[in-house]
Amino acid sequence: MSLALLSPLRDTVRTIDARTPAHRDRAIDGLRALALLAVPTGHWLLGGFTLDADGALHNASPLTAVGGLAPASWVLQMLGIFFLVGGHASVLSFRRATGRGTSPGAWLGTRLARLGRPVLGVAAVCAALITVLSLLGVPEATLHTGATLVIQPLWFVGVYAVVTALTPYCLRAARRWGAWTAAPLLLAVAVVDYLRYGPFEAAMPSWLSLLNLLPGWLFAYQLGVCWGEKRLGRGAAWTLLAGGTALFAVLLLEFHYPASMVGVPGQARTNSHPPSLLVVALAAAQSGAAVLLRDRLARLLRRPALWAPVVVINLSAMTILCWHQTALLGLAVPASYLGGIPGLTLAPDSSGWVLARLAWLPVFAVVLVAISRATRRFEAPWSGVPGSRRTLAAVLAAAFAVFALRLA
Repeated sequence: MSLALLSPLRDTVRTIDARTPAHRDRAIDGLRALALLAVPTGHWLLGGFTLDADGALHNASPLTAVGGLAPASWVLQMLGIFFLVGGHASVLSFRRATGRGTSPGAWLGTRLARLGRPVLGVAAVCAALITVLSLLGVPEATLHTGATLVIQPLWFVGVYAVVTALTPYCLRAARRWGAWTAAPLLLAVAVVDYLRYGPFEAAMPSWLSLLNLLPGWLFAYQLGVCWGEKRLGRGAAWTLLAGGTALFAVLLLEFHYPASMVGVPGQARTNSHPPSLLVVALAAAQSGAAVLLRDRLARLLRRPALWAPVVVINLSAMTILCWHQTALLGLAVPASYLGGIPGLTLAPDSSGWVLARLAWLPVFAVVLVAISRATRRFEAPWSGVPGSRRTLAAVLAAAFAVFALRLA
């Protein structure tokens, strides 16, 4: 890269650093950025496609054939960190808002609007794209595959909205009992797992696992609230790290939980959607490590060159979450007309596919950046958007949800 190009980049990096308030917790932003990047990386690496005889795309996973890839999911499953820093950030935001006289309801409304606008935007755009692609002759199976991939990460937004609404109650509990408030949540998940995987498994209803949805993700969020309230110190962090790691190992080796942190086609049991006790154990270990590494990470992010990308990623958080699967599909759907392309449309059934997919990751990232330049507007307030356009977006989003859930 020439000096002429490097100079503006250096100026931008220095400007970002100079404009960062001294009180900004760079470690929390760094952890959030790390968790954000893990989402597209995990979906891009651990998800693939197969082509049927009609040239339609179907979802597939390299974990079915390459079992040795499962440990990668331990590293890439960082939603525990996301909920941890979410709880930390929410309690600080809530405290500032109420200190200014803002009501808890108004605070929550603002937070939920920030989450909802990008989701509504991506759903509306995808509904329009499905209509256009259908008219162009793209197979319906491909359209359903794409819709399920786009909607896949959006469940997180709904769960995150619910735990955010519980912030005032989490805060009261943290002030009274400290980090111990997370223990009943872990116990609740353990009880449900015992019922659905233990000696009474055959008699349990299929919906029982859904009971883990709230406590499974609220666990790390509650720890984050405690952290923000300074009720989660280094001693508790060491306990979380050691205890979470030990529980993780026991569940894998003695209770034979699936090794992958994400669902694998053909497996009767899954650790995700809703989370199992293995996911909570990993979140505990990750949370402990995050607290222990906070000061070191904060010092590292004092370097402008490292801090600038963290700022950019955080500013584009919902855009990354909502549109990263669209970046993958933007390449895979046209490529499906060319046949089996290694790492893209060829079946993910070998280690060679994994290597090919790793080579595709930078390409997906470039496409995501290009998409983000056009879609980041959905994260901004819609105050200037006419009511008719908002109504149209809502109708399109509802149509997309119906199509993605195969209710149409």
